[in-house]
Amino acid sequence: MARDTNTMSPRERQEHLLEVIASPRFLKKQGLGNEVPFFICPFPADDAVEMEVVRAQLVKLLADRGVSALDINLYNLSVGMLQERGIWDQLIEQEAGFTKDELKELLQNVLDPEQHLIPEIARVLEANEFDVLLLSGVGEVYPYIRSHNVLNNLQSTAKDKPTVMFFPGSYTHALASGASLDLFGIMHDDKYYRAFNIFNYEV
Repeated sequence: MARDTNTMSPRERQEHLLEVIASPRFLKKQGLGNEVPFFICPFPADDAVEMEVVRAQLVKLLADRGVSALDINLYNLSVGMLQERGIWDQLIEQEAGFTKDELKELLQNVLDPEQHLIPEIARVLEANEFDVLLLSGVGEVYPYIRSHNVLNNLQSTAKDKPTVMFFPGSYTHALASGASLDLFGIMHDDKYYRAFNIFNYEV
């Protein structure tokens, strides 16, 4: 039965996430029907600050149970990539001279999921031992990185271990319209069918 995550407190979300992610059934990717082990953790955008705390605490609580979580923030990863390519300081200096569309196009090219972002994530995955991948920073990288593009391109890279994307918005399934990721509860990101709502996953 679907749970209304809007009515759950951050603590209740943390308790559910801990019980699910630490469970052998989740870690062994059971009950997924051969689908990719991608999970969405939706939450109201107003709870973003509290959910940052929840995620940080979750990593420590999982470690206490012997579960290693690799925590990747897409915004921090993007800034690091821009810095490595010598673009970050240039962007800061020249930002006022760009229109919003020009800046968006530049960032979309430099941080293109297929060409740049996912290969960088793949390098991080290869360099770390972990049981579950946590992705955050989705709201901070919008609109130059779209969550459904990340998930679509990540399917071939992160299919061996469960992935949980923290999503400030809603992830809905409807027979008529399919599945959709709605960022901040108002911005329709795109149809994405292959992830599971982690709050509907029981152990």
